[in-house]
Amino acid sequence: MHDGNTPFSARFGFHSPDAEITIREDAPEEMRSAVAMLGYAFDLGPGGMRDLLCEVLLKRPDPGNWSPGNIENEVHRLIDSAPWYKIYDFAERLYLEVGKGDFSGDRQRSFEERLNRSFRELGVGWELQQGKLVARGSEAFTLATRDAVAVMQNAGMPTAAQEIHESLKDISRRPNADVTGAIQHAMASLECVAREIDGSTDTLGKIIARLTFPPPLDVALHKLWGFASEQGRHIVEGREPSFEEAELVVTIASATGVYLLRHRQRAQSGPQA
Repeated sequence: MHDGNTPFSARFGFHSPDAEITIREDAPEEMRSAVAMLGYAFDLGPGGMRDLLCEVLLKRPDPGNWSPGNIENEVHRLIDSAPWYKIYDFAERLYLEVGKGDFSGDRQRSFEERLNRSFRELGVGWELQQGKLVARGSEAFTLATRDAVAVMQNAGMPTAAQEIHESLKDISRRPNADVTGAIQHAMASLECVAREIDGSTDTLGKIIARLTFPPPLDVALHKLWGFASEQGRHIVEGREPSFEEAELVVTIASATGVYLLRHRQRAQSGPQA
C-alpha cells in the first residue's frame, strides 16, 4: 500500500537522470528555493521558517513583520542573502524540526529523500545522511567508502573504520573541504589495515611489496602512497590538492582496504568444497 501523500513520480519511480556534479561550494538560487519549499511542504509555515532561519543565521526577526505574507517575504530575503554554507546548515536544521513528534521517523526519511533527489537533479555535490550533510562524490566513491566502514568494523578494525569516517568528515567540511586531512586519514586507514595483514608496524610504503597485489597494481599503489605522502603530509606551497584528487585517493584507499580484508577472509576460509 502506498502512502496517500506520496507523489505519482515517487510511487512509480520516475525521476530525472542525475546531473553531473558541478556545485560544491555554492548554493544557487534553485537550491535555495528547493530547501525553502521543502520546509513549507513539511508544514513549518512562514513563522516557523523565520524562527529557524534566524536561529541559524543569528539574526533578529524583523519586529515590523507580523502578517504571514510579510514574514514569508522576509524568509525569502534571508534565504537569498545568506552565505551559501548557511543554506546547508539550514537544511540540517529543518531535518531536525520535521522530525519533532514523529516517532516513526517517516517524515525525516521523506525529507531526506526529497532533498537528496533535488541535489542529484541539480548537480549538487552533497547528500543528507541521517540529518548530516556529507560530500557526495562519484558512484565509485560512495560505494567504496560505504563498504569500507562496514567491512572494517566487521573485521574488528574500529581504528581503520574511524580513519575512513574522519576522512569523510574532512572532505565534507563547510565552507572549505579539508582535502589534505581527507587524504591523510584515508591513507592512515589503509596503512592500519596493511599492518594488520602484514603483522608488522612498518609504513605502508615498505609493506606494499609484501602484500597480495599482482603487478603492476603493486607499483600503482606505491605511486599512490608517494602522492599521498607528498600531498597529504609534505605540502608544497601553492600546490594544495584539489577536491577531485582527494576524492580519488579516498576512493582507492577505501577500496584497497576492503580488498585486503576480503582477500584475507577468503584465504582463512580455505577452498570451498
